[in-house]
Amino acid sequence: MEKIKLGVLFGGKSSEYEISLSSAYAVLSHVDPEKYDVVRIGITKDGEFFVYGGDPESIRDGSWCADKASLDGIVVDPSFGKKRLFAVSPSGEKKQIVLDAVFPVLHGRFGEDGRLQGMLEVMGVPTVGCECTASAVTMDKALTKAVVSLFSTVRQAKAVTAFARDDRNAVIKAAEEKIGYPMFVKPSRSGSSVGCSAVKSREDLPAALDSAFAEDDKILIEERIRGKEIEVAVLEEDGNLTVSAPAEIDVGSSDFYDYDTKYVTDESSFFIPARIQSASIEEVRDAAARIFRILGCRGLSRVDFFLTEDNELIFNEINTMPGFTPISMYPKLMEYGGIPYGELIDRLIASAMKK
Repeated sequence: MEKIKLGVLFGGKSSEYEISLSSAYAVLSHVDPEKYDVVRIGITKDGEFFVYGGDPESIRDGSWCADKASLDGIVVDPSFGKKRLFAVSPSGEKKQIVLDAVFPVLHGRFGEDGRLQGMLEVMGVPTVGCECTASAVTMDKALTKAVVSLFSTVRQAKAVTAFARDDRNAVIKAAEEKIGYPMFVKPSRSGSSVGCSAVKSREDLPAALDSAFAEDDKILIEERIRGKEIEVAVLEEDGNLTVSAPAEIDVGSSDFYDYDTKYVTDESSFFIPARIQSASIEEVRDAAARIFRILGCRGLSRVDFFLTEDNELIFNEINTMPGFTPISMYPKLMEYGGIPYGELIDRLIASAMKK
């Protein structure tokens, strides 16, 4: 059987560059070499694309882009349906590569937000995960909230959307009048809680606005929800959904599930299944499936909620290319449901190629 020519993309210009490297290394470690002829495509923090032919360990430790002898430049053919790019060696030798599918293991802006998906759609390359429109909508938390509110009655946190051009005093006034303290300030189009702040008083708010605007010129200010943090993994194949058991995140002494708590410290712990009532388990799984459908998602997503002490379910956000690191919740939830990591990759790629 002829191998599938699979492009695995990693790196990128977002603040989640390092997480992408860890996720991609894990994916590459589980790709069956008997089934796939893998083309490793790295994107530097400056946005340069290369075909990387060196040691995969250098992807994990971040040194891959310093291995100049193993980097070929890339020329993309945008002709629809050609599915091809050209790798150009340092000596100028040009090699055509025709891709059967791409797994874009990219998190955050310029990778998960529809821009890259749009380019791949123009090329006609089947791509794991959501297409351009759903990727763009779900990357924008404010837009996601608006779309979900049109088609679902699931509660969401009260919120104010603000832009960098807005008068700061007017933003503060609107947030205080609509939300009040405590509140959260976050970039609208960023991930992994980078630039997010918990705000307890007006004294903390200006710095929180600065932090969020450093990541994005559009931000979201939300009421603070007290409750359990619940995450659900969704896998789509041929229009059919596999919805995982919910997981519960315990952030320990941290204010919230921020970047360090997710990836750096050992403050957080998790429980699969979540320590919630059976009725709430079914409610959250049903809500995750409905939100996935409402937003037009494909392939995979992780849907995040809060569950209050009164068992009220509140939608938080959706992640269309969740982490695939060894400690990431999406593959853990799928494995708990009987789909091991290697099989999950196979099924995601197969689903993409049937679109």
